[in-house]
Formats: sequence, structure tokens, C-alpha cells
Amino acid sequence: MRTVRFVRGVVLTLAAMGICVPQVAFAAEPAPAILDVALADGGVLHGQVINAQGAGAAGMPVYIRTQDRDVAAATTAADGGFAVQGLKGGVYQVSTLQGHGIYRLWSPGTAPPVAQNGAILYTQSSAVDSNVVHYTQNGDGGGLKMLLTNPIVIAGIVATAVAVPVALNQWHHTPVSQ
Repeated sequence: MRTVRFVRGVVLTLAAMGICVPQVAFAAEPAPAILDVALADGGVLHGQVINAQGAGAAGMPVYIRTQDRDVAAATTAADGGFAVQGLKGGVYQVSTLQGHGIYRLWSPGTAPPVAQNGAILYTQSSAVDSNVVHYTQNGDGGGLKMLLTNPIVIAGIVATAVAVPVALNQWHHTPVSQ
């Protein structure tokens, strides 16, 4: 009987806490869009890094990755432009220190009509553009930070921290009836 009461109390506590937690805390970030880009002859990827003011970001390192390995790197010119050669068709992540985009690169002459002629990366923003999806990596904590700063969640954690030891103490010291 004690075990049933204890389990019921734990289940009710967890259910009450679950109701208090905002659903946004469990929401996943949207998947980044994969954009089509046509490579120039020689497998050259042309691109540009644009800062928050809309100007080209000069001297910015750009990294090209595929399947969790680095394949190339470049540094942007004065206008934010860059070019990387020797790439093959496939899906690549093009990133700077402040953001990234996912691109499906097409070998010369094989790109669909909707493919862009170059990659555009935006920095200092989480803006969604018709040509690029960029997410900043500013470490703001997102949903977990919002969850752990919610007063209702904090109250639920404190209540649980008090109720569980009390319940365990009651359960442990309750005499067994026969």
C-alpha cells in the first residue's frame, strides 16, 4: 500500500511539473534550408559574406565542410567576396566565425534552373533570406535558458526538492501493517 501511494505521489508530481513547463522549451530549432548553388568551371564556388549593415565583410575566414571534415578554406576580399576552387558536386556547409549556410553544390552544367551562381552568408543575424538561411552561434541558451528562468519551473523544482525527501521519509518510517 505504501509503495502504491509513493508511486502515485511521484507520478502526480511529475505530471504537475510537466504541465508547468512551457512547450517552447522542447521545440527544436528549424532545420536550415539547403540552397542550390552552381559551381563555375574548375569546381569554383563564388560567394560573399555580408555583415549586419549590408556591406561586404572583409578579411573574414570562410570554411567549407562536408560530412564532418574540412575540405577548403578562404579569406574574404575587401568586398566580402571569396572563391574556392576544386570542389565537386555535393552538400557542403559554408561557414564563417559568426554563421553558416548549407548548400547543395552542382558541377558546372548540371545545376537546376533555380540554382544561384554563388553563396551568400550573412553575419551577426539570424535572418532568413530567400537565398540563405543563417543561424548565429551566440550561445544564448535558447529554450533551456528560458525553461530554467521560468518562475513556475523554479517553484516546481523547489517543491519537488522538498516533497520527495518528505515522502521518502514518510515511506521509510511508516510501520508495516499485517
